[in-house]
Amino acid sequence: MKVKISAVIITYNEERNIGRCLGSLSGVVDEIVVVDSYSSDRTEEICHSHNAVFIKHKFAGHIEQKNWAILQASSPYILSLDADEALSEELKASILKVKENWTYDGYYFNRLTSYCGKWIRHTSWYPSRKLRLWDSRQGKWGGINPHDRYLMNREVRLKFLKGDLLHYSYYSVSEHLLQINSFSSIMARSYYEQGRRAGFFSMTIRPSWRFLKDFIFLRGFRDGYYGYIVSVNSAHEVFLKYLKLRNIYRLEKKAQK
Repeated sequence: MKVKISAVIITYNEERNIGRCLGSLSGVVDEIVVVDSYSSDRTEEICHSHNAVFIKHKFAGHIEQKNWAILQASSPYILSLDADEALSEELKASILKVKENWTYDGYYFNRLTSYCGKWIRHTSWYPSRKLRLWDSRQGKWGGINPHDRYLMNREVRLKFLKGDLLHYSYYSVSEHLLQINSFSSIMARSYYEQGRRAGFFSMTIRPSWRFLKDFIFLRGFRDGYYGYIVSVNSAHEVFLKYLKLRNIYRLEKKAQK
C-alpha cells in the first residue's frame, strides 16, 4: 500500500541543527510538521525556508509534546525525528521503499551518534535501535521523561530498516555535562513520582556496571578517547540521577517535620 508520510519534529532554539535535519527529509516525506516551544533564535526562520508547517506550543515535557505534535500531522504515517538528527542516504532509500509499499505497523533502524565530531560505533550508543516510523493509530509516546520512547499496541508487526539515523549530539564535553545535569534532575523527579528508591546498590553498583558494560563489554575502548569519555559520562549520569533522587526524599522528609 502506497502512503503519505508526515515528518514530525519538536524544537527549542535549534538553529544549529534544524537545517540539516530538514534538508535530509527533502524528497522523502510529504509533509514536515515542526512544533516549537517558543524559540528565541532563528529556528522558525529556517523551518519556513524548508516549507515546514511551524506551530508554537508550550512545552509540557518531552512525551507530552511529542504526543501533541503527532496530532498536528495530516497523515497517520509518522516519521519522528529530533532536531539534531538526520537521515543517512541508505536510510532515505529504505524509507522510500516503505512509502511505496507499507506492509508493517512500524519500522525501526539504528542510530549512529557523532560526539564532539567523532562517530561512536560502540558502547550502548551503537547500535541504538530506534522505532521512529509508524502508523500513529497503533501506539503513542511513553517511557520516562526525558528518555521517551514510542510504545506500540500489542500484536503489531515491526520491521528493521537498513541505514543509520545520524545523531549529531554534543559538540563539546562541557555541553554533554550540562545536559547530564539537566536530564538527571528530570529523571530523579520522575523516579520519585513512581516511588522508586535510591539505596547503596543504586548509587554504587549501577554506575560501576554501566561503565564496565559500555567501555569493556560493549567495546567502547575501540572508540578511543571519546569512547572512554562517553562511558565515564554515562556512568556519571546514572550516579547523579540516584543521588538526586535520594536528595529529593531527604528534602521531602524535612518538609514533613
